[in-house]
Amino acid sequence: MDLLVLLTSVFIIIIIATVYFMSKPRSIYLMDYTCYKPPVTCRVPFSTFMEHSRLILKDNPKSVEFQMRILERSGLGEETCLPPAIHFIPPTPTMEAARSEAEEVIFSSIDALMTKTGIKPKDIDILIVNCSLFSPTPSLSAMVVNKYKLRSNIKSFNLSGMGCSAGLISIDLARDLLQVHPGSIALVVSTEIITPNYYRGSERAMLLPNCLFRMGAAAILLSNKRRDSRHAKYKLVHVVRTHKGSEDKAYKCVYEQEDPQGKIGINLSKDLMVIAGEALKSNITTIGPLVLPASEQLLFLITLIGRKIFNPKWKPYIPDFKQAFEHFCIHAGGRAVIDELQKSLQLSAEHVEASRMTLHRFGNTSSSSLWYEMAYIEAKGRMKKGDRVWQIAFGSGFKCNSAVWQCNITVKKCPEDSPWKDCIERYPVCIPEVVKL
Repeated sequence: MDLLVLLTSVFIIIIIATVYFMSKPRSIYLMDYTCYKPPVTCRVPFSTFMEHSRLILKDNPKSVEFQMRILERSGLGEETCLPPAIHFIPPTPTMEAARSEAEEVIFSSIDALMTKTGIKPKDIDILIVNCSLFSPTPSLSAMVVNKYKLRSNIKSFNLSGMGCSAGLISIDLARDLLQVHPGSIALVVSTEIITPNYYRGSERAMLLPNCLFRMGAAAILLSNKRRDSRHAKYKLVHVVRTHKGSEDKAYKCVYEQEDPQGKIGINLSKDLMVIAGEALKSNITTIGPLVLPASEQLLFLITLIGRKIFNPKWKPYIPDFKQAFEHFCIHAGGRAVIDELQKSLQLSAEHVEASRMTLHRFGNTSSSSLWYEMAYIEAKGRMKKGDRVWQIAFGSGFKCNSAVWQCNITVKKCPEDSPWKDCIERYPVCIPEVVKL
């Protein structure tokens, strides 16, 4: 009888342990990543950009002057790059040129990642490519499958139209897929193809993206294999997504449309920063309880209750996220975006240094900008084992997405393949409020 009870107890313990381990979320590891570095032949100094603007918009000097004012205050430097088709006068945004740019930035990033990690095409189980504004047929993900002869049972996804925050949406999708496919490796590619989306009209709200967006791409390798935990650079801790698309103003604040002359471009609303601020508030309300220490959560709760019950004019308490994170990667969407988040989150100049320097050196590379910022922190030798990194991105729709990573190994020196390798010694640089052109 005692033996029967013992065997039954052991059997129940085994079942409970099995259910626990089967239902426990799998850990997701970032093995490594690479960022595309454009060739110097694609460089667009201010003088070149303005010369082209004057020639292309020769009948509209006010639009040329507007672009000059934006560029002077943009926070961009003299080394940002545009694809070859945009260097022509007038630009030649053909389908062939757009595909050529896509092949250049995507294949270069993946080639560098495969060289760096030793991963083979046959080892990849999941492929996710995000590019918001260029969505050809066959898709960009199919282009990657064809180039690298990936397996026929590859789980392939192509995300478009999701804006600058699509990179974190891709990470979230990869995480969900890796939860249900054990022993798998996912390749995520984030980019924006500039060639077919360079606005050639004269509407001011639609000229703004021309001044900010530049070439860029990143390739990221994720794994859920336990043996990879020892070699992985980072571990994914949280992904939080906020979507404000149910509100009309938010939905239309970044909107692709035709101008009165029938020329297509992206219209950036004057309400963009206000809407971004509201989206950020919603996002940090969700992510705060996941990452903040109990003392900060308590102060936030007391202030919230006080405003609800006693005085709604009480100043809201802004949690100190510096207690939760060592590093911040804020989407380099523009100087105004970085300024607003630095103010809202009460961050120091050093906390937003990676974002400002990325904007200066590479411009707004859309969904891949977060990885250039991560690479900057690594190149500076600031990334230590155990450090926590908060990536924050905004995108059309309107969305605010966050990802939290924990560093798994100390990055002691600037990696050889870093996009910052040849210039990190001269950064950070002083960026004046206005650069007189």
